[in-house]
Amino acid sequence: MTNWTERGLTRSAAFELSEDRTSNSSPNATMGEIVAARMGRRGFLKGALAVSAISALAPSQVLMSRSAQAASLTGAKFDEIEHGVDETHHVAPGHKAEILIRWGDKVTADAPDFDPMQQTAAAQARQFGYNNDFIGFVPLPLGSNSSDHGLLCVNHEYTSEEVMFPGIGKQGGDFANLTREQADIEQLAHGCSVLEVKKVDGQWQVVPDSQYARRITTGNTYMDITGPAAGHDLMKTPTDPAGTQVVGTVNNCAGGITPWGTYLTAEENFHGYFWGTLDAGHPNAQNFARYGVPGNWYGWGRFYDRFDINAVPNEANRFGWVVEIDPTDPTSLPKKRTALGRFKHEGAETILNPKDGRAIVYMGDDQRFDYVYRFVSDKTYDPNDRAANMDLLESGTLSAARYNEDGTVTWLPLVHGQNGLTAENGFADQAEVVIKARLAADKLGATKMDRPEDVEANPETGQVFVMLTNNTKRKDGQANVANPRTPNTFGHIVEMIAPEGDHSADTFAWDILVQCGNPADPEIKAVWNDKISENGWFAAPDNCVVSPSGVLWVSTDQGGSWSKSGTADGLYALGTQGDERGLGKMFFRVPVGAELCGPRFTPDGKTLFLAVQHPATDGVADYAPFGRNSTFEDPATRWPDFQEGMPPRPSVVVITRDDGEVIGS
Repeated sequence: MTNWTERGLTRSAAFELSEDRTSNSSPNATMGEIVAARMGRRGFLKGALAVSAISALAPSQVLMSRSAQAASLTGAKFDEIEHGVDETHHVAPGHKAEILIRWGDKVTADAPDFDPMQQTAAAQARQFGYNNDFIGFVPLPLGSNSSDHGLLCVNHEYTSEEVMFPGIGKQGGDFANLTREQADIEQLAHGCSVLEVKKVDGQWQVVPDSQYARRITTGNTYMDITGPAAGHDLMKTPTDPAGTQVVGTVNNCAGGITPWGTYLTAEENFHGYFWGTLDAGHPNAQNFARYGVPGNWYGWGRFYDRFDINAVPNEANRFGWVVEIDPTDPTSLPKKRTALGRFKHEGAETILNPKDGRAIVYMGDDQRFDYVYRFVSDKTYDPNDRAANMDLLESGTLSAARYNEDGTVTWLPLVHGQNGLTAENGFADQAEVVIKARLAADKLGATKMDRPEDVEANPETGQVFVMLTNNTKRKDGQANVANPRTPNTFGHIVEMIAPEGDHSADTFAWDILVQCGNPADPEIKAVWNDKISENGWFAAPDNCVVSPSGVLWVSTDQGGSWSKSGTADGLYALGTQGDERGLGKMFFRVPVGAELCGPRFTPDGKTLFLAVQHPATDGVADYAPFGRNSTFEDPATRWPDFQEGMPPRPSVVVITRDDGEVIGS
């Protein structure tokens, strides 16, 4: 097994390393090759490169999306903060950032107080989980636009045992120091939390004794498997011979909130939780190799056969899905929606197609040289029948994106029996197409991307923004004006345009919004608006959100490589139109070793929720005041409590303006 601790890696760095590899051996064109062929040496910042393609597809949309009168940074007039790194967080002047809930705080009414020295699985099952990522907000009452009362839906992506448990240090190899109780705690610290939150006398608080409060975990939450893969032989295990129900969800990264008020949580690096040895005789050999299974990042396989690919060969097929949860019903079973495909999901944002009312879900597959996906439901949304909407994601068409040299995007349907997705090529039915979605997209010729993470649509303009975090494995000879760096350390953002706002169209237009990194360093060859400040540029775009005023906000995830930019991760407002296209402004910065995730506004734009995960872990040896790796006893920061003996704690931060008005304005 891979002993990543011998390389001095934290768990988050190990996951980052796995994303830095490619398991895609298909001959499909990379995004860099496409951009080079299409763009030559022409500029792209003002969107001129896609004008002909966009004009042909959506002439009225061009005027709207390029208009200086449309949404821009006029909705983000705040004074930006400075780049830097230290032990605490920072927010733009005129705003306050307060801790709403931390790892170990009570979720259910019967949860005990957090005791870092006496952690138990029974306690963690009722307490707020670790490494909070995606945040969703569902207004209460359901169907309203309430901005002072709602349900907060929070993902818990993974655990960092070296700063989580006393005396254990980094684990790896055979995980000999990991106890069964600690493995159980880790499983129960994964998953999701549903919280009721309310603004009382101007102060946000978690509602105690809420009827909605719920933990959903890897270790103890049953989930239905729905859609084309339900009941398939590849989904069957000794404990679930029907292949229709699974225990748990894992590595919940980004997600989305549907128009009918459900919560989508996306399973990303599921491969890391499985251990064992994959050889040519394994029944899932080709499929698992394409997904990097087993990753051997956790020791749960010591205690539970289901995480051992040799003991239970099909269990890994039951992860890597988008899970739909009804946060208004704590007794409901979550549903793994297999029609949306199986891959390392990053994001699952849903919009209603203006043309016909069908549900559209955009998704990224977060690994170097993997793909961007779209799902279009078969049925249409009914604003008067929530019960009917609850199964909109049960059936539809999953497609992968091919970016063409002429500035268009072709959506390639992953449909059994079409374009080589046949039994002769290893796809016996639609179930195998979605279970082996990466292999199916390989076959169709989708474009290899630079780690696609969040994909967010602006339904008002028809724009869809794809966060491409980086690709440090870009080879020599693939440099071009849009990706001139070898490797591409700092990432970029691709913009797609739905023609006439029709998000179900077979063909979109595409363009480059920004190319990230420090524009003051000519060797980096970053491209931003000419007015960018020394603090407005960023690296490694990850999550994003379009605010109620139409501004695109981007959070960053540099991992342990933040020292290459010289600044900690944070949140930035980014202009997407008119004279401010490509202009960034830094709004929030995380403490050392942390990552910013899950930006989410209330409907009135006056509250912003943020997730700060894994403080004190990533790259802290490069932080000069500390200069070593963190442990539970000796962390680089004790954010947010700053109490001796209290470890760093991933937390949700709530931001409001001092005068109570719209964030950033």
